[in-house]
Amino acid sequence: MASLIRSAIVEVGDKNVVQVITDNAPVCKAVGMLIEVDYPQIFWTPCVVHTLNLALKNICAAKNTERNEIAYAECHWITETSQKANFVRNFIMNHSMRLAIFNEFVPLNMLAVADTRFASVIIILKRFKLIKCGLQTMVISDQWTAYKEEDVEKAATVKEIILNDVWWDKVDYIIAFTAPIHDMLRVTDTDKPTLHLVYNMWDTMIEKVKATILRHEGKEANDQSTFYDVVYSILIDRWTKSCTPLHCMAHSLNPSDEWLAEASNRVPPHMDIEIAIERNKCLRKYFLNSDDRKMATMEYARFSGRQDIFGDFDSLQDRWSLEPKAWWLVYGVSTPLLQKVALKLLSQPCSSSCCERNWSTYSFIHSMKRNKMTPKRAEDLVYIHTNLRLLSRKNESYTTGQSKMWDISGDEWDPLEGAGVLEIANLSLDELDLESVLFTDDDDINDDSI
Repeated sequence: MASLIRSAIVEVGDKNVVQVITDNAPVCKAVGMLIEVDYPQIFWTPCVVHTLNLALKNICAAKNTERNEIAYAECHWITETSQKANFVRNFIMNHSMRLAIFNEFVPLNMLAVADTRFASVIIILKRFKLIKCGLQTMVISDQWTAYKEEDVEKAATVKEIILNDVWWDKVDYIIAFTAPIHDMLRVTDTDKPTLHLVYNMWDTMIEKVKATILRHEGKEANDQSTFYDVVYSILIDRWTKSCTPLHCMAHSLNPSDEWLAEASNRVPPHMDIEIAIERNKCLRKYFLNSDDRKMATMEYARFSGRQDIFGDFDSLQDRWSLEPKAWWLVYGVSTPLLQKVALKLLSQPCSSSCCERNWSTYSFIHSMKRNKMTPKRAEDLVYIHTNLRLLSRKNESYTTGQSKMWDISGDEWDPLEGAGVLEIANLSLDELDLESVLFTDDDDINDDSI
């Protein structure tokens, strides 16, 4: 694996590589360390989307182990709630008559989500919330009651779950307090420049999770919550393992300071000791020459202190309105060393999931029926397929007409006859029209009617 990454770095030039993003597996971390040894100016960065997904799994599927007793005691109700949702879904999907009744009352397809899919538990529960009224109407209908040829006891259990208000309250609560985590996952699950936003997004996300939990428990901001303490420890543990000097450096170079107004306890990056330590590590890697490093440090002092051109009215005003990279292009000319670093870091993504979607395309091209295809030919076809997909998104026809968003469901066909299926590499969570395009039977159904 390390040799493959090295060959890719050699191909594009090590001076053009800022970071290597992988998932959080130990073997990937070991490979990242090897790359950092060979190329000191390149950072290994854990994928933020994988990190958030692992945090959600720790919360929503807590394991009953000796080391995890407290977390399991506080979070096992989430697992039980999601298991009941899976039970209802599987019962309906595995019985053709029940599925036919379901299709009469619910305009959306039942959603099956692969375990490897990011935030799979949350996606399923959100779908259940969307079809709640249809499900409840279905189980109290004459059709549901009259059909007694298959698993009558299970059908009664399904009816009991769907009509249980306490269970639905739990579903609503899970969706509510995990919404900030899921929202951050959606934002970072792209190839857009988000590296400079990660540090602040973690702080904001944790604050929103805390506010939601305390509000649900009827407590004030300073009150103690055992459940929140468990959730907080999981999130902080994941963030501590994934935070790198690159995150801190990119955060420090973000000219916008809107996030400071979001909470009274926040301080600018140059006043945060943790960020300062990590930023200095980054500067030492980028500037091996002590004179250059000293010059870059002085340039950062001028930037953070808003001295010279950085204190001009236009410069201060444009911090809020211009994109960070554009701002540095306009106002960073007086700090050439820092400007060069800023332009690199402020154009970086923080996720590897977009690259992983090529695996789905590869499995579509190189299958059991086409297993004699050479790896080189398969790679070329994946390259063509992926880039044609990207180019097609620039056409007006991509957002209108019968073939709009033709690629949103990836390269998998639906083998479950009516169950929308989400695999790990099929589509991005940032697709705004996901629900209305992928899972409806009726073309007239839109977001407003759901």
